[in-house]
Amino acid sequence: MLSSALAVGLDFRRGASVPPPPEAAVLDLAVVLPTFNECENIPLVIERLAEALRGLVWEAIFVDDDSPDGTADVIAAHARWDPRIRLIHRVGRRGLSSACIEGMMSSTAPVVAVMDADLQHDESMLPRMLRRLREESLDIVIGTRNADGGSMGDFGPWRVMLSRAGEKISQSVCRGKLTDPMSGFFLLRRSFLLDVVHNLQGGGFKILVDLLASSPVPVRFGEVGYKFGVRRYGESKLDVVVGIEYLFLIVNKRLGGIVPLHMAMYMLVGGIGLATHFLLFLLLSHFFATSFMVAQVTATFVAMTENFMLNNLITFRSRRLRGMRMVTGAARFVAACSFGALANILFARALLQGGVEWYVAGFAGIVLGSVWNLSVSSILTWGMRWPNRQNNADEEILVRDIEVSH
Repeated sequence: MLSSALAVGLDFRRGASVPPPPEAAVLDLAVVLPTFNECENIPLVIERLAEALRGLVWEAIFVDDDSPDGTADVIAAHARWDPRIRLIHRVGRRGLSSACIEGMMSSTAPVVAVMDADLQHDESMLPRMLRRLREESLDIVIGTRNADGGSMGDFGPWRVMLSRAGEKISQSVCRGKLTDPMSGFFLLRRSFLLDVVHNLQGGGFKILVDLLASSPVPVRFGEVGYKFGVRRYGESKLDVVVGIEYLFLIVNKRLGGIVPLHMAMYMLVGGIGLATHFLLFLLLSHFFATSFMVAQVTATFVAMTENFMLNNLITFRSRRLRGMRMVTGAARFVAACSFGALANILFARALLQGGVEWYVAGFAGIVLGSVWNLSVSSILTWGMRWPNRQNNADEEILVRDIEVSH
């Protein structure tokens, strides 16, 4: 797969019909394309951009989250001979919104576009979107599937329904009545980006909603209809976790950004663990008449296992452990949580012996153990470091921005 994509890239180099512009030329447009496992699409999207952006001075910034299929190598092969192609190779995490932000901030172009690298966004609309931005003095122009000239393409009924539901929900936080706030295809002025970037949540997959909801004033926007294309290669990144992240984004924006997205996911898993622990404890102690200690120990370790699985799937999806790393990670998680479990059990027993009602004692032990488990395990199991408001969250990763000598 990788060798064939590289070969296509070299063939395109030899037959390129649009020569790279002079290095001294002033940029008209930067196009940011977040990627993960898109190696076969890279040569095609570069070729299409070159054709669509004839007459403009542009650059394409690919932000790759260390794709195991060698996407970064394909991009780097293009970047070595074409100064318009840049690669930011991120190691240590994944995330579409954060990738878009890093890509947009890495360019000095006055206008920045964001689109997918999977060929589903119509790059031929970019010149039209740019003209409208300039002529109407807009902050942002959005490619929409729900206006004149737009279409959902081959979306199935279920996917269309989910998209429509997401649009309705997002209208509550977007500063403007958009027809497609779920769009991942748009361009914006760099000046607008700089106005809102410090208010961005930066999590999840819907960066457009984050941008619009982060503006302190109504956004001057326009829309251009386009037909959503069909993915040729690779797999969609949409899953249940993306939907959960999106809902948390909306809630957080409604609350004024007081709870970061990652911390909200963390709290969700903790809440599920609390509920599981308490319900199992109640079931064992009152319906199966087991002793208090047996019920508390059993419920503790069941909830501990559930917390590891859900944290690995949801909270730390960008650092998700797989294969043998999942086994060793589970062992580290159990070790880290053992102190919390011990504190849980001893504290609950002490309260019970002191005359506190059984359900109060059990719940107090759950709370104490859960706070410890979620806090310490994030560092020991997934290597997470919680940044404060003054520190950039990206300090926890290694970012490699490849600037190839030509």
